[in-house]
Amino acid sequence: MDQPARSAPPSSPGARLGSLPRAAILLILVALLAGLTLLGFFIGSGNYSIADAWHALFNQGDPTTLEVIRNNRVPRTLLAVLVGVALGAAGAIMQGLTRNPLADPGILGVNSGAYFAMVVAAVAFGVSSINGYMAAAMVGALLAASLVYFVGSRGVSGTSPEKLVLTGVAAGSIFSGIGFGLTMIDPKSFDSIRSWQVGTLDGRGWTEVSAVWIPILAAALLSMILIPYLNGLALGDDRAQALGIPVRRVRLCGFIVLTVLCGAATAALGPITFVGLMVPHVVRILFGPDNRWLLPVCVIVGPIVMVGSDLVARVATAAELPVGMVTAFIGAPVLIALVRKKGGTGE
Repeated sequence: MDQPARSAPPSSPGARLGSLPRAAILLILVALLAGLTLLGFFIGSGNYSIADAWHALFNQGDPTTLEVIRNNRVPRTLLAVLVGVALGAAGAIMQGLTRNPLADPGILGVNSGAYFAMVVAAVAFGVSSINGYMAAAMVGALLAASLVYFVGSRGVSGTSPEKLVLTGVAAGSIFSGIGFGLTMIDPKSFDSIRSWQVGTLDGRGWTEVSAVWIPILAAALLSMILIPYLNGLALGDDRAQALGIPVRRVRLCGFIVLTVLCGAATAALGPITFVGLMVPHVVRILFGPDNRWLLPVCVIVGPIVMVGSDLVARVATAAELPVGMVTAFIGAPVLIALVRKKGGTGE
C-alpha cells in the first residue's frame, strides 16, 4: 500500500486520566498485565501454596505439582494473554475499518462464523487437530466478516452501526445454530469440539499455545502498519482518498489481519464475545481516539481483560466457569450502555 499523505489525527480530549500523562498510564497498564499474568501462575484448582507454585516454575517440586503448574496454569495463562492480544487488536481494527463504535468480532458474527467453519471441518472432514481447526476458523472468520459487512452496508441508508450490529447478531445466531445442530447430528464430532462451544481455557495447554502464538503475534505486529491509514479512515472515505489513502486496499488488508486474529483466537478457545468491544472503548477513555495510541494499547488492555476474566472464572465458583461466560457477563452491560448513548454513536 502507498504511504498516505500526512493527516492530522483525530482530536484526543480524553488523552489523560486526571493529571497522569499517557506514558504513566501505559506503564501502569504494563505493570498490571505483568502482575495478573504472574497471579495466573499461582491461582487455580488444587491446594498449592504460592511457594509451591514459585518453585514449580523453576522445575522444582513433586511431579504432580509440576504438572499442574507448568503444564496447566502457565500455558493457560499465556493463552489468555495471546487471545487477549488478538481480540483487543481485532476490536480496534474492526471499529476503525467500519467507523462503527459497536463493532466487535463476537457481536458482528465473525467468531461465530469461525466456530461454524470448525464444526463443518470436524463433521465433514474429520478434523480434530488444533492446526486444522485454526485453518478452518480463519476461512470462516473471513467469510463471516465479508458477509456481515456486505449485507449490513446494503440499502438506501448505507452502512450504520445499528445495521451492522443487527446483521452481525443475526448471522452469528445462524452460524451458531447450524453449528450446534451439526454437532447434535454427529455425536463423535460433538465430543471432539464441545469444549470449543462456550469459549473456555479449561484443558488448554502447550499444544494450543504453540499453534497460535506465531499467527497472533505476527498479525498483531502487521496491524501496526494500518495505524496511519485508520486515522485517515476516521475522517471518512472521501477525505481519506483525497489524502492519498487506498481505502479498498486498506480494508482488504485489515480484513485479512482480522481473519488471522479471530481465526486463531477462536481455534484456541472457541467464540469469545465482547472483549473486542470493551477494550477499544476503555483505551479511548484513557488515551483518546488517536490510533497511534489506541491500537498498541489495545494489545495490552486486551490481555488484561482476558487474564482478569480467567482469574474470576477460576475462583468464582467451586466448578470453574468458562471464560467466555465471564466476558459476556461483563460485556453485555457495556453494549447496552453504548447503544443507549446518543443512539449508539459512541461519541
